[in-house]
Parts: sequence; structure tokens; C-alpha cells
Amino acid sequence: MVVVGIAMLQGARHAHMDALNAAATELDIDVEIVELRTRHDLDIRTIDALMLPGGESTVMRLRGNDEASNLLPAIFDWIRVDEARPVLATCAGAILLSDPQDGGVPLIDAEIDRNAYGRQVDSFQTELDCGFPGIFIRAPRFISTKDEVICSHQGEPVGIRRGNRISLTFHPELSGDTRYHRMLLEACQ
Repeated sequence: MVVVGIAMLQGARHAHMDALNAAATELDIDVEIVELRTRHDLDIRTIDALMLPGGESTVMRLRGNDEASNLLPAIFDWIRVDEARPVLATCAGAILLSDPQDGGVPLIDAEIDRNAYGRQVDSFQTELDCGFPGIFIRAPRFISTKDEVICSHQGEPVGIRRGNRISLTFHPELSGDTRYHRMLLEACQ
């Protein structure tokens, strides 16, 4: 049984849950998804992997650092405790990993630009260089990275990996392709 905690701060959380369940079926493994809303949820459960969905990074910071929640500090602590812990961060989740704004070191080695692909009306879908259907919604852009590039769009990195930490500037949960959710689950085995 693989236990995945998903930060319920914002974004297509339920689409990620569906993608994780589909990936688990494809891999023939059992998965339990734990909804993380407060620090307490992370304190009382042992999880094997973490899913940090997209959304709006400013709103996610406000909700996740709120006194009642304190979820983001708990998530960042959980990630930093063990470099090998599997994490999948998408869109705004990638922003939070590259720039946690908590006084600690970044959780991926990448500089990122928020909303670099434009406004909501500029959202688009395209085939990525790695053969994945990339869905970009007010997406950030990796300006630079020292981490492994696992997917690109027109020569620019849109997916990077640092050990078991995967950061994507697009939304794989909306594509119907479970490749990156499978990678998260496989990293737990």
C-alpha cells in the first residue's frame, strides 16, 4: 500500500486523485490518498509521497501559512527531512518548491517566473518534446535550473527532476496521461 498525501490548498485536487488512482491501477498497486488540510493532518498520518497541486501560489501561501492551517511549513519540513521522499508538484506547486519563502533553502534548484505564459485567456495545450500533452493555465516558466530536465517545450524546460522530486509547470492531471503520477508512485516502491 502506497499512501499519498495531497495538499488540499487549491487547484485540480480531485483530478490529481483520479490520476493517482488510475496510475495505481496501471501499476497494479494499492494506493490510499490522504487529504492534507492542516499541519495536524500531516502530523497524524504517515505518508509515502506528497502531491502539491497547482492553483494560485499567493492564495496557496496565504491558506497554507494561516495560523489555523500551517500546512505549508509542515509540508516543507516533511520534504526537507529526507531528500529521497517522493514529491510531485505541478504549476503553482512548482513555484512553491522553487521559492518556498520560508527562510529555508529552495526544494528544487530552479529559478521560476510566475504566470510567464500569460493570463488565463492565454492558456493552451500542446504536445511537449517528451511526447506528453502539456496543458498550460497561467503557467510559470523555469528561467534556469540545475536539476535534470525531464520534459521541455520548444527547448525550454517545463518538467524537472531532483531525485524523487518532480516539478512540472503544466497540468498533467488534466491530460488523461498518468505518466508523472506513475513516476510518483514508482518512486515509493
